[in-house]
Amino acid sequence: MTSERYRIVNDAHVYFVTYSIVEWLPVFVADEPCRVVTDSLTYCRQEKHLAVNSYVIMPTHMHAIVFDQEFDNDRLLATLKDFRKFTGRALTDYCSERRSPVFRETLTRAATQDRKRRFWQPSRHAEAILSANFWEQKLDYIHDNPCRKGLVFRPEHWRFSSAAFYLSDGEATFDVGIDPLDWT
Repeated sequence: MTSERYRIVNDAHVYFVTYSIVEWLPVFVADEPCRVVTDSLTYCRQEKHLAVNSYVIMPTHMHAIVFDQEFDNDRLLATLKDFRKFTGRALTDYCSERRSPVFRETLTRAATQDRKRRFWQPSRHAEAILSANFWEQKLDYIHDNPCRKGLVFRPEHWRFSSAAFYLSDGEATFDVGIDPLDWT
C-alpha cells in the first residue's frame, strides 16, 4: 500500500481519482493526447474489467469515477497502475515528439531513480465514494470543471467529458463507454 492520504481500501469499491501532469503542463489541449487517455480507458473497460462512471480531461489533469466491474479492488488497483504506466509513457513520447523541448525537459527533470521521465504527478488521489450524495457531488464537480475554468459555458460542450452522456440521458455520443451506478 501507498502512504497517500487517499487510496484504494478494502471497505469501498467506487473511487474518485485525479491524475495531474507534472508541473501542470498543458498537454491535453489537442485531440491526440486526449485520445491516448480515452482509448486507454476504453481498453481497460474491455480487457481489464474497469468500470468508468464519469470522467473529464482538462488541459493539465483528469478526473474520473471508477470501479472494478466485479468490485475487485486488487484488480482495480492493478488496472489503474497499468493505465497510469501506459498513458504516462505514451504521453511522454507524444510530448517529446510533438511539443516544445520545454515539455521534454520538464518531464525529464521530474524523473525519479526508477525512471528517466515522469508524466503524471505521483498521487492518484483515490477518494472512496460511499454514498449517493458524495457521488453526486463528485459527478457535478467533474462535469462542471470545464465551466469553472472558463473553458465552456455548458458542461456538455466539453468534448472529453461524460457530461453529455448524463445530460442527454445516455443518448449523446461520447469517447468512453459509461458504466452507470445505482445507489438505491
